[in-house]
Amino acid sequence: MADRKTLRIAAVADIHVKKHGQGSMQPLFAQATESADVLLLCGDLTDYGTIDEAKTLAREITSSLRIPAIGVLGNHDFESGKEKELVEILNDAGVIILDGDSFELHGVGFAGVKGFAGGFGRRALGAWGEKITKDFVHEAINEALKLEAALARLRTPQKIGVLHYSPIQATVNGEPPEVIAFLGSSRLEEPLDRYRVTAVFHGHAHRGSPEGRTKGNAPVYNVAMPVLAAAFPDQPLFRVVDVPLTAEVTCGR
Repeated sequence: MADRKTLRIAAVADIHVKKHGQGSMQPLFAQATESADVLLLCGDLTDYGTIDEAKTLAREITSSLRIPAIGVLGNHDFESGKEKELVEILNDAGVIILDGDSFELHGVGFAGVKGFAGGFGRRALGAWGEKITKDFVHEAINEALKLEAALARLRTPQKIGVLHYSPIQATVNGEPPEVIAFLGSSRLEEPLDRYRVTAVFHGHAHRGSPEGRTKGNAPVYNVAMPVLAAAFPDQPLFRVVDVPLTAEVTCGR
């Protein structure tokens, strides 16, 4: 990497590995190894968040992936209440799982959180009324604060946001209107723009749109596997983006 001017990122989300899914991800991981310098796994890595599913995924990774992997958990990964065990299993397989943390690779910084729901812009849910509504909103606020803290720790010229929930509405458009508010929160957008991220990757919105931009013009990529399959039917099921080490982001596809 000493002479490289770019870092090639492959990114995918919502792979939903099942207990008996041995072999299902090996082709994708092998292709990612050949296509990129790092793989981002943007949540919903397992189907029900079980230990058996995480172990299956770990075996897929250790047998087929030969590049660094950085990821966040998604809502499915919390389903069984075993998220701490999932992180340990994936860490042991070599995956860096971010949860309000930052990580640097070849001079590029990565900041990651799961994120949360609540809606976008003027239609975002406010922390008013019943306690359960306030708790819901505060979860989104806390995720945004964790993202802000992770970004603040980075000193790299290029910063990448790794999320599961979307920070903008553009990449969830295409979903039924009644579920839009549950697919992300614009509270995540503000720290991304304040720290001038180079690019953002997320998943969760299976029927959303493949890309959009923050108010600060940072590109946002929805890399949910169903979105990639629909948008790029003749391509491997990951998004490839080149991040120049000193210039603007370039999308491979």
